[in-house]
Amino acid sequence: MSTPVVVRTPEEMRTACDAARARGARVGLVPTMGALHDGHLTLVKAARERAGDRGFVVTTIFVNPTQFGPNEDLAKYPRDLEGDVAKLARAGADMVFAPDVAAMYPPGEETRVRVGATAAALCGAFRPVHFEGVTTIVTKLFAIAGPSVAVFGRKDYQQLAVIRRMTRDLFLPIEIVGAPIVREADGVAMSSRNAYLSAEERARARCLSRGLARAWKTFAGGERDAAALRRAARAEVERGATSIDYVDLADADAITVIADGARTGERALLAIACRVGTTRLIDNVVLGEDPSPPGVALDT
Repeated sequence: MSTPVVVRTPEEMRTACDAARARGARVGLVPTMGALHDGHLTLVKAARERAGDRGFVVTTIFVNPTQFGPNEDLAKYPRDLEGDVAKLARAGADMVFAPDVAAMYPPGEETRVRVGATAAALCGAFRPVHFEGVTTIVTKLFAIAGPSVAVFGRKDYQQLAVIRRMTRDLFLPIEIVGAPIVREADGVAMSSRNAYLSAEERARARCLSRGLARAWKTFAGGERDAAALRRAARAEVERGATSIDYVDLADADAITVIADGARTGERALLAIACRVGTTRLIDNVVLGEDPSPPGVALDT
């Protein structure tokens, strides 16, 4: 186990990635905002597998200000670079790119990536600047890294869909890989924001995975009515959430919401965003494709 090299400037990262390709290595890229947990480390391991034994795996750690709204948690977002680097050494990362804000948004910068319909519903409706910020910073990282395979978690399913769309639309030389959600034993999806939860709130946070599991069970029983599936999930979420942004069914590729009165077909995204206490949590399952969230015991 060796400690990954930490670089701070785009020029250093670009030079390292170019050098890796020049010696025949494939570059694996894992963009994160730090505060790493086991879910992040599975992304690094997936990048290592995709890049191959001779691959060069770069994890980026950057809390991106342009994807946070004015009343969101940018200032208090957890940061632990030293601890993150130690975890990445165990996961097999070769390099950590940890720039400061001025390196990624130099004085006078003004360019943003405009997003479209894939970003409009679900989180896009509640966080209007979010996906523009995400696509802008990811495009910058892709430009710095060059041709590579980039791994993102499916917990941020809409984000993954938006990045896939952007990569296709802009002809970026990046292979996008979506890695499965990693959950705690009780079914709660791993998230850096879980650190904000009190013990009582952490117990209530099971309402998201319980809602997904309830709807999954209903879908597996043959139900395809969107309203019925939504009600099944929402009934569980309401037991633990302080407030709910959405519990919605959507097309799993275009991320267009399936209205009440419509049917889902044999594959559909069920996505949840709610607050437990003051912490906003998200979770999802693709009905007809994903297994039910594990560790969730539901009565009949």
